[in-house]
Amino acid sequence: MNGMVTRMVLGISAVVAVALALAGTPLAAGQGGQGPGGPGGRYGGPGGRGRGGPGGPMGPDNPLMMLGRLDLTDAQRGQVKQILDSHRDEQKALGDREFAAHSALEASIAADGLNEAVIRGKAAEVAAVESDMAVMRARVYAEIFQMLTPEQQAQAKQNQAEMRQREADMHSKRDQRQQQKP
Repeated sequence: MNGMVTRMVLGISAVVAVALALAGTPLAAGQGGQGPGGPGGRYGGPGGRGRGGPGGPMGPDNPLMMLGRLDLTDAQRGQVKQILDSHRDEQKALGDREFAAHSALEASIAADGLNEAVIRGKAAEVAAVESDMAVMRARVYAEIFQMLTPEQQAQAKQNQAEMRQREADMHSKRDQRQQQKP
């Protein structure tokens, strides 16, 4: 599977897992640990680029990663849980759609004979689902961000900026190392 698509599939599950953990709620069976894809959840696994991989759902662009560094009250944790619960059905439907679309794309790539039109069509279906997933994640982020205090919002923005800078520094160092290789 394409690493970027895999990370996006895992994004919704990871966002929910992080937020529920912060809310003090145990995760439902199958959302962590041993999932259909083995250790690491649905698609991730040892050595993979699943949960926590560079740029993945646990990376600096994950808006809910900020919650772990903020001092949320019990009431706020409860609100986070309510927000996530309100999006659970949408999350599942999008995850199912994305899995089906990506499976169809992979099948078209591996099919006998090259059919660019079919591959492009399947890739467009994956992109459409990923767009829907991004919008859903943005809605969840906006709802959670609104319930934060102004101080927590400022801290969250600062944390995100710092994480993005660290990621940019890591990419720069990686690029320098690759240029130095013979």
